[in-house]
Amino acid sequence: MKLITEGDINSYYLQTVCMLFFPRAKFSNTETINADTPVAIVKVSSSEKTAYAEASLTMGERTVLKYYSEDFTENVPKQNTKSIAASKALFSAASEFCKYNPPWGILTGVRPTKLAFDRINAGMTKEQTVKSLRSDYLLYPKKAILATDIARYESKVIKNYTEKDCSLYISIPFCPTRCAYCSFVSYTTKKLLSLIPDYLTAMKEEIKLLSSLIKERGYNVVTVYIGGGTPTTLDEAQLSDLLSCIDMYFDTELLREYTVEAGRADTITKEKLKICKDHNVTRVSVNPQSLCDQVLQNVGRMHTTKQFYKAYDMAVQSGIPHINTDLIIGLPGDNFSIYSQTIEKIVELSPDNITAHTLAAKKSSVLTTEGGELFTEDYRDLAKCVDYTQIITKNADYIPYYMYRQKNSAGNLENVGFCKKGTECIYNILMMEEVHTIFAVGAGAVTKLTRDGGEKIQRVFNPKYPYEYLAKNREEEFKKLRDTALSFYG
Repeated sequence: MKLITEGDINSYYLQTVCMLFFPRAKFSNTETINADTPVAIVKVSSSEKTAYAEASLTMGERTVLKYYSEDFTENVPKQNTKSIAASKALFSAASEFCKYNPPWGILTGVRPTKLAFDRINAGMTKEQTVKSLRSDYLLYPKKAILATDIARYESKVIKNYTEKDCSLYISIPFCPTRCAYCSFVSYTTKKLLSLIPDYLTAMKEEIKLLSSLIKERGYNVVTVYIGGGTPTTLDEAQLSDLLSCIDMYFDTELLREYTVEAGRADTITKEKLKICKDHNVTRVSVNPQSLCDQVLQNVGRMHTTKQFYKAYDMAVQSGIPHINTDLIIGLPGDNFSIYSQTIEKIVELSPDNITAHTLAAKKSSVLTTEGGELFTEDYRDLAKCVDYTQIITKNADYIPYYMYRQKNSAGNLENVGFCKKGTECIYNILMMEEVHTIFAVGAGAVTKLTRDGGEKIQRVFNPKYPYEYLAKNREEEFKKLRDTALSFYG
């Protein structure tokens, strides 16, 4: 695709708008233009009070031209206003040209609820917030309402926590196999899985050191989240060892929430679930992604629908209070007919939480690197799946309680967590809205220090890969974290 700009404008942002309509587009100044090359031309100018933009989209002999103007305001930098005017002009031209109107408008960021939060905190009512989101970003009414409702729900949860509360995230970057859509740093081969014993030893030392900092700062740990990878890749003895270590340094009986992302049905056993229950775990995820065996095979998911049902039943029988199930919309071979049956069957199971993700094109995933078919080009089918999920969950008394989006997600669509009343995943809300300090342990983990209601954030990154993590001196790495925390908090 060819993008030509004139005036004071950010080309990169306009590229993201183009990719809402041409998701496989690549941009090059040297690209040869032919009859199949979409060419976008965006021009920006301004007067003292207003930014003006015109955008044309041409392919072959067909051209659509649109104009847009945006008045400058006191609280918004002029450069931002120019970008918004240009984006709206380009969006309007592309919508007419492609006969497709992306439901999230010109929004390409991952946190739509942040914009709703800002308006709610400024004193806007629900109706005013929805109207503002629609006007400012060209959102569909139902998306503006969704973002606003979730922000209002999350704000009620967040009010229950203070800046002396924190959470603990523990990374287990190992899986029995790697799914074709996955880009997480997860280790699957026999040789790399052999790192687990040494990895656990290093991680237990980091937990010990981190607990001293948490106590020194007078923090109260309210949630623990063990994620991956697939934490239940650990065998029974390893899982028990890890949870016993957490018990040693933190009073898990006082936690508001304790999650183990069990995930893959082929790693879940009655014994592992009993270990979790005995160590006060309150929430596990059992994630089918799809209830179609062919779709599961397409993405290298090495379990069957039958295995998922067996694992889910074991989780129910374990007595762990809350169960989450994850689904992915847009997997290769999936469509509305298949997906609608999946979500209907999941709702019949009545888990406390259902999280519906839209497939994203991750650069390091097998689907991307090996040139596989990521998803259908017909985003209307995907949008229909997303809409149906929200309708059927609402009819079953689920509440949408948190949301985010991923870069390069199909159709620029969203990921939403649904919960039964009072069963929301607290960690997901506190983590996503970035108002809460999260200390992280393990390879690829990121500690997020926050203060002033999330206005100030400092991230501290652990080594990305397990072998890098193992090569580091734990005490030296902890000293860096402690120094950073002391400097950040003053």
